[in-house]
Amino acid sequence: MMRGMVVAVAGVAVLCGAGPALSQTSSAQDGPKAAATGPDLGARAFLQCRSCHNLKSGQPDTVGPNLAGVFGTRIGSNRPAYAYSDASKGSNIVWTDANMDRWLENPAAVVPGSSMAFAGISSPDSRAALIAFLRRETRQ
Repeated sequence: MMRGMVVAVAGVAVLCGAGPALSQTSSAQDGPKAAATGPDLGARAFLQCRSCHNLKSGQPDTVGPNLAGVFGTRIGSNRPAYAYSDASKGSNIVWTDANMDRWLENPAAVVPGSSMAFAGISSPDSRAALIAFLRRETRQ
């Protein structure tokens, strides 16, 4: 049974939808354009998130909450109209880079009972790039 859709963009494969994230970094033989780092690599990593999350103020919540202005807020509080799980609303964890990294690695371990259906991203480099991208794109 297919659990998601694999999308390859500039040498990076990601799984869109439910299930674990797949990532394959570019090799040196792919050329200089394939060696993207930081927010550019994070934009590719965000492909697996965009089916559930928007980033810009004014965009609607979808399956997941809009992430505009998320850093510095408590988990489960960024979007008052969004139906967060009780576990998320009661977590009292603030979205810092370190907490976002832990969440992106394994959301169920950070907030057991959260309604986010995402297995996590195992690569520390991919998580760091995604966080850099989110920092840049979710500023209000």
